[in-house]
Amino acid sequence: MTVDECAIEGVRVYRLDRHSDCRGSFFEIFRREWLPEIFAGNIQVNCSSSISGALRGMHYHLKQWDLWVPLHGIMNAGLADIRPGSPTYRKTMTMKLSGSESSGLLIPPGVAHGFAALTDLTMIYVVNSYYDGSDELGIAWDDPQIGIDWGVSEPLLSGRDRDNAPHGWDL
Repeated sequence: MTVDECAIEGVRVYRLDRHSDCRGSFFEIFRREWLPEIFAGNIQVNCSSSISGALRGMHYHLKQWDLWVPLHGIMNAGLADIRPGSPTYRKTMTMKLSGSESSGLLIPPGVAHGFAALTDLTMIYVVNSYYDGSDELGIAWDDPQIGIDWGVSEPLLSGRDRDNAPHGWDL
């Protein structure tokens, strides 16, 4: 496994080792020992399935880390550092992730995140705490100050994501 730092402080891409043979392939999605300082306590593993054109986000947490691993399909991930005091405060980025690449995207607390499914998409994501609705926060997916180009012209949105307000850059 190799680790790539990203433009936003604390965001990293984990290039997971895929082992292939005539039957198909195998790769490990997660080991606690890879990130023991983050995933030391309660761990929850979730699976998200999205149809092409779906957009989920932007969401953020004040306490929770996310590790996204797409299994099938292609996504365009959008991130914005909304942590006052962070060396990359107000920095945004997008990146395409594909199930064929065996990569994981680590997202720290205070970094707003979302993704657009560019194809039908299945993603596993590991979080470092059990679901806590009080730590589920959101920002408008089309916030002009953030300016993420999602790569979809008419995204399919949940009511929650459609109703999120612009951020204003202050938590």
